[in-house]
Amino acid sequence: MKTLNDILSAISVKNIHGETTCKISGICIDSRQAQLGSLFVAIKGTTADGHQYIDDVVSKGAACIVCEKLPAVLNSSCTYVLTDNPAEAAGLLASAFYGHPSSQMKVVGITGTNGKTTCATLMHQLFKGLGYTSGLLSTVNNCIGDKIIPSTHTTPDPVQLQHLLRQMKDAGCTHVFMEVSSHAIHQHRIAGIQFDGACFTNITHDHLDYHETFDEYIRVKKQFFDDLPKQAFALVNADDKRGLVMLQNTAARKRTYSLRTLADYKGKILENNLTGLILQLNNREVFFRMIGEFNAYNILCVWGAAMELGEDAQDVLTVLSTLKGAEGRFDYIVSNQEQILGIIDYAHTPDALLNVLTTINKFRKGNESLFTVIGCGGDRDKSKRPLMGLVACEHSDKVIFTSDNPRSEDPAVILQEMEAGVPVHQKKKYVSIADRREAIKTACSIAEQGDIVLVAGKGHEKYQEVKGVKNPFDDKQIVQEMFNLLEK
Repeated sequence: MKTLNDILSAISVKNIHGETTCKISGICIDSRQAQLGSLFVAIKGTTADGHQYIDDVVSKGAACIVCEKLPAVLNSSCTYVLTDNPAEAAGLLASAFYGHPSSQMKVVGITGTNGKTTCATLMHQLFKGLGYTSGLLSTVNNCIGDKIIPSTHTTPDPVQLQHLLRQMKDAGCTHVFMEVSSHAIHQHRIAGIQFDGACFTNITHDHLDYHETFDEYIRVKKQFFDDLPKQAFALVNADDKRGLVMLQNTAARKRTYSLRTLADYKGKILENNLTGLILQLNNREVFFRMIGEFNAYNILCVWGAAMELGEDAQDVLTVLSTLKGAEGRFDYIVSNQEQILGIIDYAHTPDALLNVLTTINKFRKGNESLFTVIGCGGDRDKSKRPLMGLVACEHSDKVIFTSDNPRSEDPAVILQEMEAGVPVHQKKKYVSIADRREAIKTACSIAEQGDIVLVAGKGHEKYQEVKGVKNPFDDKQIVQEMFNLLEK
């Protein structure tokens, strides 16, 4: 247990009301988690303002309140600390409370619209294969060595994050690989983390429901690199036109990777088919058990990061060549009798969907049909819905629009907004079936021998969120069930 004095120097303080020698039992930003001795950070969020719950937290025995604005009545049993940015303070205080765990490990953050999960997962698997104990913070799972903790967010809240980092350090982790979302950067969830490296995969149309403009989305991503220390590395995809923008103001060591231009980590695709990729990496030819150009970029990113962390090139490529990537990313199964290829992928942005469809079409021999099942999430960026409809119809033979996670929205409205993006001459290409299970069943039923069924949008997710309830739902399991039924 620490005193308030032990951790207060981590933040910029405007004023203090009360004693600073009080003992702190824990830190929280959720008033429901407050208990005797808690330090509660009152944050103005997008849906709620923590300042509204200060009195409730004090009544539970909180020792300290960190806030932007003092309540009308102060309780003498509690200390109140005023600061300009409580959201940032939460991460800084949590880091100090847990003993600055990130400073005792090598921490690498991966940001970008697509590829974050695959890159972070591959890095975790790679360093495990190299003999290290490493931690993973990703959309799919958080891992402390071999222990798996299911994820609820791409990046946890700042207090949870520091607690996880402390657990990783205590478990002997030497390296940590984490996805860094634009939300996490903007909301200061990564405050207090000492990064040894940052990777940029790409940036495309996403999260405009939150950031409002594409320029703001780019600015937030860039902030991650602007804040890197001099001793860190900044590794970016030089083939993305915003890649070099990320490097403009960083003090970190600047590095690039590319398939199309000169770069520190240069790759060339020699073979790309359903068995894997053969890449030439800085004059080394290596076979990888992953598919598609987008995975070639992921491999380059992982390889470059490992090199910047001081690993041996031959050792890295030997282990990397054995890895398969993240769950729900170009996952595929084949029906035994009909040899129908079912592909499950997390693609939920126009660019990610285009990448997957382009990869599939490169493998096609010409006589098979491609059926795509796709939806869009509710309560999220609506502007991408017509684009998703357009991309799906332009690059598939038949499309079934369906529900993704409709959340609080009417699935029928979401489907109409996807349909609006389809050109008149392609209207006959699609049908809309709101029930996702029925949509998958329909695609599998009409597919013939050798055809391809892509089920996109949810990937690794094992649920479908409807009206605040997460119902069990697994795309891959359902495709397998349909294949099994077809073969009886």
